[in-house]
Amino acid sequence: MAGQTTNNPKRKAQGKAPVDNTYGHLQPQAPDVERAVLGALMIDKDAYAVVCELLYPESFYEPRNQMVYAAIRDLSMAEKPVDVLTVTERLARDGNLEKVGGPVYISELSSRVASSANIEYHAHIIAQKFLARQLISFASVIETKAFDETSDIEELMQEAEGSLFELSQRNMKKDYTQIDPVIKNAMDVIQKAAENKDGLTGVPTGYHKLDDITSGWQPSDLVIIAGRPAMGKTSFALSMAKNIAADFKVPMAFFSLEMSNVQLVNRLISNCCEIQGSKILNGQLQPDEWERLDKRINGLLGAPLYVDDTPGLSVFELRTKARRLVREHGVKIIMIDYLQLMNANGMRFSSRQEEVSTISRSLKGLAKELDIPILALSQLNRGVESREGLEGKRPQLSDLRESGAIEQDADMVLFVHRPEYYHIFQDDHGRDLHGMAQIIIAKHRKGATGDVLLTFRGEYTRFENPEDTRIGGSPTGGGEILGSKINGSDGPMMPDGYDPFGGGMIPPADNGPMPF
Repeated sequence: MAGQTTNNPKRKAQGKAPVDNTYGHLQPQAPDVERAVLGALMIDKDAYAVVCELLYPESFYEPRNQMVYAAIRDLSMAEKPVDVLTVTERLARDGNLEKVGGPVYISELSSRVASSANIEYHAHIIAQKFLARQLISFASVIETKAFDETSDIEELMQEAEGSLFELSQRNMKKDYTQIDPVIKNAMDVIQKAAENKDGLTGVPTGYHKLDDITSGWQPSDLVIIAGRPAMGKTSFALSMAKNIAADFKVPMAFFSLEMSNVQLVNRLISNCCEIQGSKILNGQLQPDEWERLDKRINGLLGAPLYVDDTPGLSVFELRTKARRLVREHGVKIIMIDYLQLMNANGMRFSSRQEEVSTISRSLKGLAKELDIPILALSQLNRGVESREGLEGKRPQLSDLRESGAIEQDADMVLFVHRPEYYHIFQDDHGRDLHGMAQIIIAKHRKGATGDVLLTFRGEYTRFENPEDTRIGGSPTGGGEILGSKINGSDGPMMPDGYDPFGGGMIPPADNGPMPF
């Protein structure tokens, strides 16, 4: 009948949003397994050693089981017996015995199992349930903040990535391995090195004397390239990038936090085509320079060089991008310019030093995970400027800025140092330092330290092997590791204090090649 209502539930449901029961679940838990593990720990004195790296008090779902496990852990770490009596006494001393259910509950735990044979398998179940609860909590927090209209989505993404990274790091376990397969891998590396006449086992830099010491940049190494402003750190990094990607065709990624990708490529063009930066900016090239540009630019086209100029890059963003670059493009080396401009958004720190320490540690972890070298540029503090003399101006490991952890985490620390910047034109052996830069290997976990002299041509943002530098068509001489004789002369000069890439005036170096 018209106008009559109906009691049909299907009719009532029409037009209404479906009920979402997605979260109508108990949290992941395994109370019986928890009790079995606790019981096994109290009947086998060696059982704790099996699970100590897998389980923590908070891994257990029931609060009373958390307190029992904490008591077992404390007894084990103090090298005291673990059984029903000692655990009961420890809980009583901590004031937790009645909270867990008294001595009766402890006795019940030990009577539930006959042996500890399956304790490792059971411990993995508890650990997985705990991780699932952590992920649920993480997702719930992010969901709540995402619904908040006042939340900044970019900051929320950084926080989410940081929290997820922390979670994965805490739960990442790598088991030990018997030495035989490791020896086989080492022998394979030695055999491959023997096949290379140049002795290189890593990514070549293009600088012969540097490669002699390092055998190339090695997989899993974190290399810090440091220097004071105007020493040429970025020029050195770009020169290596050109050598590695354009000349040797080794896929690499360059993360530039300071310059845009266009500025970076302008410097690469200047480096590769030997055209002054000012002319590249204003386009006032001579006919021979246009010809050189047209000819040499092909050396950069098609190079497996991937540039990212994300400002304020976080270590978590870097991790995500690096994994993708390695997976999709086979990247073999990563450069970062520079470390102090990175951040660890999404994590809380009491000081900037602590944050830089976390970034440094994360970069080393990433190098190991991807099994490729990571080169990070770094600033030095002002201590160099206050010291006098040739040796006083020489950078030291203690000059690394903001964190001693950088020195500790790095497999290798290099300093880019140009004595002529401080109006020092001869070393203590009387060798000419005009137009020269010292690459100081101050730390090298896998080999020797030492100094390498390179020619610095500031107008082209270019570092060269001294034996490759030509002026008027003739070589300048054979460069060697510092300590041997160096015959060389400086390259073309730039106007005093002029930065051709628009960086403003910089302190003069007695009309020497200008730094970048």
